[in-house]
Amino acid sequence: MKRLFAMMIAGTSMVAMLAGCGAKTTETAEPAETEATATEATEAEAEVTDAAAETVKIDKLTIGFVPSREPDEIVTATEPLKELLTAELATQGYEVGEVDITVGTSYEAVGEGLSAGTIDIGLIPGGTYVLYEDGCDVLLTATRDGLSIESPDAKVWNDEKPTAPTEEQVTFYRGLIIAGPSEAGQAVAAKVNNGEELTWEDLDGLNWSVMNSSSSAGYIYPSLWLQANYDKHITDLSHAVQADSYGNAFARLASGQIDVLCCYADARRDNEDKWTSDYGRTESIWDETNVIGVTDGIYNDTISVSKTSPVMDDAFKAALSKAFINIGNTDAGKEVIAIYNHNGYVEANSADYESERAAQELIKSMN
Repeated sequence: MKRLFAMMIAGTSMVAMLAGCGAKTTETAEPAETEATATEATEAEAEVTDAAAETVKIDKLTIGFVPSREPDEIVTATEPLKELLTAELATQGYEVGEVDITVGTSYEAVGEGLSAGTIDIGLIPGGTYVLYEDGCDVLLTATRDGLSIESPDAKVWNDEKPTAPTEEQVTFYRGLIIAGPSEAGQAVAAKVNNGEELTWEDLDGLNWSVMNSSSSAGYIYPSLWLQANYDKHITDLSHAVQADSYGNAFARLASGQIDVLCCYADARRDNEDKWTSDYGRTESIWDETNVIGVTDGIYNDTISVSKTSPVMDDAFKAALSKAFINIGNTDAGKEVIAIYNHNGYVEANSADYESERAAQELIKSMN
């Protein structure tokens, strides 16, 4: 009996020892798991630290717009671009403190700002780009909605007006020479609509509004049109005044201060409401204006960047290109860039603007 009791105690002790060993094994596993968890946390923190270290901080970006519309209108419409661009660049590792949007007093002022590095990014026409390409690089070309009228024949634009947008995306546009409601303006329009050829005397007797000499639609291509058809150019006109914006040019056209103006196709769409609400007319802009000249196609506006800006390097140029393309693919972005009739952006090449260079050279030879 004693022997059986002893054996029972011994068995119980063995079980207890085994249980103790099992418990000890479980306890030693817990520190291993805790150590692994700590290692993972450290690695995650290191990744966050590395990401933060890779973020490039830019205190300020300055974007310059040309005054193709009223400056206040451009500033108001493009205000959301600040947040959109900041957010897009943040996803690519760039932390931008401030985006400043300015509207140049002229097309040349924006080009000069890019050359000097006081403007980092410029939304400028092809003509302005090639004039200042020693100081800036082209990144993107704008795409825009096509128009319901696309003809080199002025009478077609009058027969088929009003001009409307289409869903087709195009990378070029035409320049138009538009006659207004003045007596002289109506007289030349009547000749065009009757199928008659305009003479140089007809044109030279008009009061013209043109843009500055780097504006593709407002100066360069109308000059080429005059050269091709009359062996003349804008500087040969007896009465030509420079407007600081297309809005002001249309206001003068409506008041009769000028008879014709040079603009992009079809700027009347952007001034249709103002024609009666702000410019004092009672009839529609489509009833009171007519096209008397149509230029060759003009390659679309650019997004160009300064060569002398301290923030501009190849990596940041690539980030900017991607950011603007992404912005142009969103509804919010399209609403912002619609102020320039842009609908999106595609990558550009300097060679795309060879025709603009030829145009500039011809203009220089004329002066």
